[in-house]
Amino acid sequence: MYEGAVQDLIDELGRLPGVGPKGAQRIAFHLLQADPQDVERLSDVLLAVKEKVRYCERCFNVAESQLCRVCADQRRDQSAICVVEEPKDVVAIERTREFRGTYHVLGGAISPIDGIGPGDLRFTELMTRLASGEVTEVIIATDPNLEGEATAAYLSRFLKGMDLKVTRLASGLPVGGDLEYADEVTLGRAFEGRTLVHV
Repeated sequence: MYEGAVQDLIDELGRLPGVGPKGAQRIAFHLLQADPQDVERLSDVLLAVKEKVRYCERCFNVAESQLCRVCADQRRDQSAICVVEEPKDVVAIERTREFRGTYHVLGGAISPIDGIGPGDLRFTELMTRLASGEVTEVIIATDPNLEGEATAAYLSRFLKGMDLKVTRLASGLPVGGDLEYADEVTLGRAFEGRTLVHV
């Protein structure tokens, strides 16, 4: 335990996701030894993010104006919406350069343990977007874990009966992975999504 400002810094850094006590301590001492201009630049960037960044009013991705860059791009296919949990998922899908449609960020996943139900997510806003009739396909791209599966199941029921093509991203075993290290959900999805081998 340290005293004063150093301990306050370690405590605040420790509240960040993925940063444990030792990591927080390492970052704190790195900042103490860093050039004051570097620390000031970091401080300015943190304040700028809080001041400038908001959520896109259409898809709820992060943006610095009313629409994110995906929604503002007129070349995107407006007939397909990929539903994801968080803005970071948009970035992951965009890196593949495979999807040219638009997105809808739910803002999380259904998790009764954490007290997050369907009413806490942006399902109503999705229905508003679908009401225009322009969308023909909804791609469910929630995480392949229990919460993501629950959210995908709820969304599938939510969209049932609508004149839409509803698809789910395929998931399975990673290339180079070992079966013994695969979790039950991943292995189960791999079996569900198995393909015919032509011999």
